[in-house]
Amino acid sequence: MSLAFYAPLKSPDHPTPSGDRRMARALIEALRRSGRRVEIACRLRSYDRAGDAVRQRRLQTLGERCVGRLLRRYRNQRDRPQAWLTYHGYHKAPDWLGPEISAALRIPYLLVEASFAPKQCGGPWALGHEATERAIGRADVVIGLTGLDLECLAPLVAPPAQLHRLPPFLDPAPYAAAQVARARHRAEIAARWRTDSKQPWLLTVAMMRADVKRDSYLLLAQALGRIRDRPWQLLVVGDGPSRGEIEAAFAPLGPRATFAGALPESQLPGFYAACDLYVWPAVREAYGLAMLEAQAAGLPVVAGHEGGVSEVVQHEVTGVLTPPRDPQAFAE
Repeated sequence: MSLAFYAPLKSPDHPTPSGDRRMARALIEALRRSGRRVEIACRLRSYDRAGDAVRQRRLQTLGERCVGRLLRRYRNQRDRPQAWLTYHGYHKAPDWLGPEISAALRIPYLLVEASFAPKQCGGPWALGHEATERAIGRADVVIGLTGLDLECLAPLVAPPAQLHRLPPFLDPAPYAAAQVARARHRAEIAARWRTDSKQPWLLTVAMMRADVKRDSYLLLAQALGRIRDRPWQLLVVGDGPSRGEIEAAFAPLGPRATFAGALPESQLPGFYAACDLYVWPAVREAYGLAMLEAQAAGLPVVAGHEGGVSEVVQHEVTGVLTPPRDPQAFAE
């Protein structure tokens, strides 16, 4: 079976790393291991960060053009896709392609990590919100990754369409291998970044965007500032436009905070395995793939209890969840 794969928020081969990109890649790999042939159908990014109605209409027009080009291509080739799968369409990054192409080719339309926010009705992303609502209503199969997603999706999915839950997942093999080689990874990191391997190492892995990621970093800096009397060092893996602001927030902690920048995905399992605790306040976190990766490497988590985090981290089993956006509770 061949699948046309489309991710309107960020293509799986987009150059900028993120949890969304890693989850899309994991999904493609899982499909391929099950014997499906997966083709990235289009790389149009329909994402509008600012709620700009003009930009949204322009992206809709580009999407309609892509539909025309893809249909011409599919109709002229023998091996057409047998199903269309859209990963993570929502009001800021709606799927302008899948519903039309699936209907024209008479193939199943699948939505994975679909999300719908009723509170966005009539807001700055009204065009994308309406498109997402229509897409969910037209899908043959809708798959949510968290219980919170399913609550909002359920009213829009009517039989014979199917609604399912697929918990966030990953391939544990690289993380298990890194855990076995923990001592080596720790020694390599200590030598490269001059960190004291005798101190407890805290780790966070996140992009430095000017949004809730930045807010989580700033809360983390506040929390760590309250435990300067304790022995610890923080390793930060990530980069982005807010790096200057974030580094300034951690400056009072001096050399105890080490910024490693963005690293290749292949190096992340070693970082997780080498550290002692994963820390992330998780402001408005959908679920937090990095926290799942940390646990796969045997690393316990301290995180804010917000969004779908509790569906990834088991409180007092694989980590500790603290009241959301509370730096004092996080410090404790």
